[in-house]
Amino acid sequence: MGGVTSSIAAKFAFFPPTPPSYTVVSDESCDGALCIPEVPRRDDVEVLKLRTRRGNDIVAVHVTHPKSTATLLYSHGNAADLGQMYELFVELSLRLRINLMGYDYSGYGRSTGKPTECNTYADLDAVYKCLKEQYGVKDEQIILYGQSVGSGPTVDLASRVPNLRGVVLHSPILSGLRVLYPVKRTYWFDIYKNIDKIGAINCPVLVIHGTADEVVDCSHGKQLWELCKVKYEPIWINGGGHCNLELYPEFIKHLKKFVLALGKSKPPTDGSKTASLDSDNGNKSAATNTTDTLQSDLPDLSRNSLDSRLDKSKKLSKPEKSRMSTDRVDRLRRKKGLIWSNESSEVPPFKQAKEMNLALIFPLQSLSRQISYYHKSKKRND
Repeated sequence: MGGVTSSIAAKFAFFPPTPPSYTVVSDESCDGALCIPEVPRRDDVEVLKLRTRRGNDIVAVHVTHPKSTATLLYSHGNAADLGQMYELFVELSLRLRINLMGYDYSGYGRSTGKPTECNTYADLDAVYKCLKEQYGVKDEQIILYGQSVGSGPTVDLASRVPNLRGVVLHSPILSGLRVLYPVKRTYWFDIYKNIDKIGAINCPVLVIHGTADEVVDCSHGKQLWELCKVKYEPIWINGGGHCNLELYPEFIKHLKKFVLALGKSKPPTDGSKTASLDSDNGNKSAATNTTDTLQSDLPDLSRNSLDSRLDKSKKLSKPEKSRMSTDRVDRLRRKKGLIWSNESSEVPPFKQAKEMNLALIFPLQSLSRQISYYHKSKKRND
């Protein structure tokens, strides 16, 4: 069953840039230290290769800030790699005055292996272990940051580590299936079940989401925030999409206030209180100082850590959005022949998904294979 889930994840959730945007070489002038020749060389950036518990070698970068008292562990979005995220990582470290550790998932960039849900969990665990053992970072100094698909491994680790300083969820997902279809329960074949894990996080959680996000609806971020034990005032960026939130002045301003507030007060750990960290009306963009905006000359690729291919496919095929009512979705699917059910007897949702050969997740699968699977499934049930 776990193997099937991983296959689903690989087909719908992962689109690593091909070819990778960077290479990793040994610099003989620096005693064989690893470097990325495609980006400017910096003394405050270290390139590493880490072995995960699943046997993959992943690439990571550690950016050091001289006045840092915390480390941001960044899990990027879907269609990006370290070469594209590098300058953004450096900029965030400078603006927030913190150390930053970013990495590529298995199968992304120059990391070995294949991208699967289980591998991403192992990838983040390996980077977390490196921070603790190689850099001497304590749990109380770590802020986990998950963007889009990266919210999956971020929520998973945060639910298992009780004493983190904080968590940032940037355009997060409730779960993989809920991005495609407004289901009301969690099925075994779903991936990144953030909705079921978010309640186990004991540190303050900041949620950032754009109100005009067409890839992951803003309702995902709002529902996750409601389910948090320790809430920090969220920011719903008016007009923000899935790939451009860094361009809004309120983004970096609110994020900086969150980091500073975490450093001034010890997060509550009883899970019963809302964090009383003052955000000074971070949702008001009119009064925001433009100097808090990330530099406008950052390359567009560095901000494209998102499900861009999924976004393009949605625009091409124009599927129903998650905001569409369930009844309307069902009528549309029946019209297209994707649900085999009589009007007089409604088929339970789980059986529908089974008979459709997981058509909710494999929208591009041929209709003939779906029908073949339906008949085989019907014979087994009979």
